Amino acid sequence: MKKIILSAALLMGTGGVLLTSTQSCMALATSDLGLSVIKRVLLGGVSQMANIFGNKQAFLQNDLIVRALPENLRSVYNLLDRVAPNLATTGKEYVAESAAYTVNISQPILQNAVNSLTANDVSRIMQGGQGIATQVLREKTEQQLIQAIMPQVDQKLNQFGIVRTINTALQGTNMLGSLFGGQSSTSNLGGNGLSRLASEQMVNGIFNIIEDYEQKNKSSMLGAFSGSAESIK
Repeated sequence: MKKIILSAALLMGTGGVLLTSTQSCMALATSDLGLSVIKRVLLGGVSQMANIFGNKQAFLQNDLIVRALPENLRSVYNLLDRVAPNLATTGKEYVAESAAYTVNISQPILQNAVNSLTANDVSRIMQGGQGIATQVLREKTEQQLIQAIMPQVDQKLNQFGIVRTINTALQGTNMLGSLFGGQSSTSNLGGNGLSRLASEQMVNGIFNIIEDYEQKNKSSMLGAFSGSAESIK
């Protein structure tokens, strides 16, 4: 909190008002202006996510999406790279195409959650550390996102036939079953296993992108204190 107070004073320059109490700092943070700036930053991250998810190549090439891979899905791709490299590439492309179909579901969920942030949420954000705004948003929406997008991902992946194709390519390998709790590969991938993992990657990627946007625009949040302080001079 002291760091925030000091930053606000520096942003205002020599003619600004020095905030000397936690109460004053929090009053600025939870003001209409402070709340609107935090919402604007998060909504900007949501918009950035939608642009990436809506573009197949952007999705495939984005490092934040690659880092979002669940370990089991990464292992599936690594296994496919050894036995059917072209199929590994195709699988990733179909996941990327499926991601585009989820944007019209995930974006409104995230936007509604951002617009519903309360003064208590903002107080927590201003007292938290790096990426706390995204963390608050994640807590409010993560399970809802997974439940909402997984059926659509499952429908698309099965429509593309990728689940059946992967099962066929990996029949007799024994390795895939161990990745899904020791059950058969056909049972697991056909029983939403691949769709679940792909959905987890998408949700993890969503919050990676929003957090990255938050970090790149965190100065805007500090700037809100400057503007609020100037308005009460």
